[in-house]
Amino acid sequence: MVELTNKDEVEKLVKACVKGDRKSQNILYKTFYSKMLGICMRYANSHSEAQDLFHDGFIKVFSKLKSFENKGSLEGWIRRIMVNNAVDFVRTKNFHIEYDDESKLKGLQDDEKEDFDFDPEKDKKLKAELILKLIQELAPAYRTVFNLFVIDQFSHKEIAEKLNISVGTSKSNLSKAKFKLRELFNKNIDKIGK
Repeated sequence: MVELTNKDEVEKLVKACVKGDRKSQNILYKTFYSKMLGICMRYANSHSEAQDLFHDGFIKVFSKLKSFENKGSLEGWIRRIMVNNAVDFVRTKNFHIEYDDESKLKGLQDDEKEDFDFDPEKDKKLKAELILKLIQELAPAYRTVFNLFVIDQFSHKEIAEKLNISVGTSKSNLSKAKFKLRELFNKNIDKIGK
């Protein structure tokens, strides 16, 4: 994997990719393969679906690369395209997804509404693969909102706009996703740290 730490290196690679240089495009593709496939895995139902998302996302990356202005990080720019591609896929594939509205949250007990936060010391034994597997077990609506809010750090307002839902619905789905993840972690506690 190539380290793209220097803005001049990034600019040179981007220009070569835009000109259609296959070697440079291959370098860019391989450099970000693992990280971007990981993003796709969080939104997909299977590894093959994640690979399809990744490839579709990279087609978009190459088609939009001439608009990259080298002002921020290339990785962040590509990440945003991958997340948006994944959300578009989820929205298109699962147009019938039911997002729970805020009123359904009122029926939960207070202890069920608690935030589910990762404690680095307590949870450092968790295997990334297990966490990913558990996130993938969430219903598509919960998984999408959880990923966007917790991992990709979108605000509830941004999530609501992306998914065409209300802010309250986004909050409700996040709360239920966290509750469900807590249940899944508790059921799989014996697999954690092994």
